[in-house]
Amino acid sequence: MILCVAEKPSVGRYIASVLGANNTHKGYMEGNGYCVSWTFGHLCALFDPHEYKNEWKGWNMSTLPMIPDRFAIKVSNNKGVQEQFAILKDLISKADEVINCGDAGQEGELIQRWVYQKAGCKVPVKRLWVSSLTEDAIREGFARLKDQSHYQRLYEAGLMRAIGDWLLGMNATRAYTLRYRPQNGQQGQVLSIGRVQTPTLALIVKRQQEIEHFVPRNYWELKTTYRDTVFSAQLPQEDDDYAITKEETGKEWVERIKDNPLKIISVEKKKGKESPQRLFDLTSLQVACNKKYSFTAERTLQLIQSLYEKRVTTYPRVDTTYLSEDLYPKIPATLQGIKDYYPQTLPLLSLKADCKNTQNSLPKSKKVFDNKKVTDHHAIIPTGQRPNNLDADEKKVFDLVALRFIAAFYPDCEVSNTTVLATTSCTPPMPTPQGEQKEVLFKVTGREILNPGWRVVFEKDKQDAVSTEDSNTNSSDEDNQESVKILPSFVKGEEGAHQPALVQKTTQPPKYYTEATLLRAMETAGKTVEDEQLREAMKENGIGRPSTRAAIIEKLFQRQYIVRERKAIHATDTGIRLIQTILSPLLKSAELTGIWEKKLREIESGDYTAQQFLQELKQMTQEVVYEVKTDKSGMQCPLCRQGKVIRGRTRYGCSRWREGCNFAQPF
Repeated sequence: MILCVAEKPSVGRYIASVLGANNTHKGYMEGNGYCVSWTFGHLCALFDPHEYKNEWKGWNMSTLPMIPDRFAIKVSNNKGVQEQFAILKDLISKADEVINCGDAGQEGELIQRWVYQKAGCKVPVKRLWVSSLTEDAIREGFARLKDQSHYQRLYEAGLMRAIGDWLLGMNATRAYTLRYRPQNGQQGQVLSIGRVQTPTLALIVKRQQEIEHFVPRNYWELKTTYRDTVFSAQLPQEDDDYAITKEETGKEWVERIKDNPLKIISVEKKKGKESPQRLFDLTSLQVACNKKYSFTAERTLQLIQSLYEKRVTTYPRVDTTYLSEDLYPKIPATLQGIKDYYPQTLPLLSLKADCKNTQNSLPKSKKVFDNKKVTDHHAIIPTGQRPNNLDADEKKVFDLVALRFIAAFYPDCEVSNTTVLATTSCTPPMPTPQGEQKEVLFKVTGREILNPGWRVVFEKDKQDAVSTEDSNTNSSDEDNQESVKILPSFVKGEEGAHQPALVQKTTQPPKYYTEATLLRAMETAGKTVEDEQLREAMKENGIGRPSTRAAIIEKLFQRQYIVRERKAIHATDTGIRLIQTILSPLLKSAELTGIWEKKLREIESGDYTAQQFLQELKQMTQEVVYEVKTDKSGMQCPLCRQGKVIRGRTRYGCSRWREGCNFAQPF
């Protein structure tokens, strides 16, 4: 008998129907030589601390750090889980072969391996690896099963992630809670610290503090209107950021140019192209859904997971926006499958694949198909199955995925970008830090869409059509708006009267994170990156994985470290205090945590070993605990015996330093 183990009951039952295992039993299906059973969630988990050593049951600083000699797993203490595990264990003992049909990713591999280990599996195990749950994909997957040893490094990366989270979470949480929890009656409060959770919270706290401490500055811009077109002056800057920092200076500029004609000195038109937006990975889909529908990251993951299980979209937990080249011949069939749902767009698109890329075939762009950018799974796309029985929210997400997929095979959008330069005399010359200014240069830009290309796919949704969040252009949001004006027909050498004016502006603080911008920050380890290609290159160093980021954000909400105010995310007082309490830069550094994520990926690729990573985890855990144990803040001042020791940037001092206590000690 061949035993297939799926990730959840619904998936298991569908696989059973494909294999002809139609006899229903409690916890499994049987027939045609197969048994198909399933897990649901994490059936197994790492031991709790007290299950390794009894002295680790109580929270005591003297028992830290807790580093087991060998990590062990247990079946989760839940009646339903225990019953299903017992069924699996019995089936495994009777099987001639086991096929791992779990979620085709790092976490799915770990869940299944732990079950087989705990059940004492002795028979060969093979792996089903599919990117969609359609009948054709499942049959193709069963035709090319691989031995589980092929995925050993994937399992090791998942195991190191779990062990790392245990070591850091258990030890840092206990150490910081014991040492720094509030002394105001909240003795039960736990200061929860995590390898990914804490740097994410630190990003939010840092942004909030930047906003709260922001001091606005006034500055002025010199504009002039000519032929109903507003030109902007290109003045030498008075400081690093602004040309006019005093209103009096701005008024003087206006006075010196207002009576002199404005002359057009250059009219430059450049034709350009804008490529279609990249296909979705999980993070970009969560970003788009948050921006467009205000869905949380967790809600979007639930919806796209449901679409995957309904077999209308491909595997969702991916971090690539590319397709493998072997999918190219299958694209026409996929488009044909969704043709009835998008009658206004698909008839305009050739449904013919031709590797020679002739004029009448679908394009095969490197921006869509690139084997080097695809590892285990490709970008999220429709499967071509009819999207029936979708609820309203599922339909919204499916439309985003499908329309982005359709647009990827449309021509580029052709635009004409116009830049007009003009000058006017400055009478008398204006003194500046760079010397006397005899003329003032003005500039205006405009854009015209000559051929909409892929944008016609989004004609009913102009906001999505011009979104720059996932576009392949480097232009600013302002430049990408449909409202960008088409300029009058200026001629080089023409001149005339103009109306200069001084426009007051105020510097603005950074914006609070939304879930969309926080997801992007996690993806790029806190760096603000607008360019799509650069963002792709930085994914290896992101905080967390696409499949875990939504859960991390939700955990911060649940622990009341952050709250939502409309779309904006604010850190609570509890969250701020926690970040201020944490001593170790590693625990709250997005960039350093991103490096750890990169090493986990390198374990998958074979460029790094699990043993090396485990040693570094143990070393880091010891350092974190030692730093907390040796922190002297809060102790009685050894000099005056009246104040408390407080921690500064580089040394300890006394809380009574204003009263004259000179205690100071570096650390």
